[in-house]
Amino acid sequence: MKLEGRPRAEPTDRFVIVAARFNELVGEALVDGARRALEEAGAAEPIVVWVPGALEIAGAARRLVTAGTPIAGIIAVGAVIRGETDHYEVVATQASAQLARLAAEATVPVANALLTVDSLEQAFDRAGAKHGNKGYEAALVAVRMADVYRRIDALKEDDGSC
Repeated sequence: MKLEGRPRAEPTDRFVIVAARFNELVGEALVDGARRALEEAGAAEPIVVWVPGALEIAGAARRLVTAGTPIAGIIAVGAVIRGETDHYEVVATQASAQLARLAAEATVPVANALLTVDSLEQAFDRAGAKHGNKGYEAALVAVRMADVYRRIDALKEDDGSC
């Protein structure tokens, strides 16, 4: 399976962006980046689902998958910023683990742009400033993986090559 060039979506591909409201300014920038990438890739207008915080992202994403919602993939976005307590460790670890588990089990791709950073400055750097926009990058991953999933599914119907 050889994939080259910029990821392209099917015009009917509808993706869902699941975004955490906590640290909302960062979340909005990540959503904007993801929307831009999906538009550039030729996907249909995405659905945006806002949840209270990072720990709720995987639950909403899992519900979208298990409810049989006709989607091409999910882009998870949000920011967990280190504070003065151990709460950061719990949220960052659990939210990331839940998303990784869902990505491995889901029937559609789940791309992760959940930032785990030490400061608001680092979060903004990764939401469009110094280090690009991780929401944009995750959306491209979702588009690429949706194509990979389609090609894998075609193996069942084909001669074994894609």
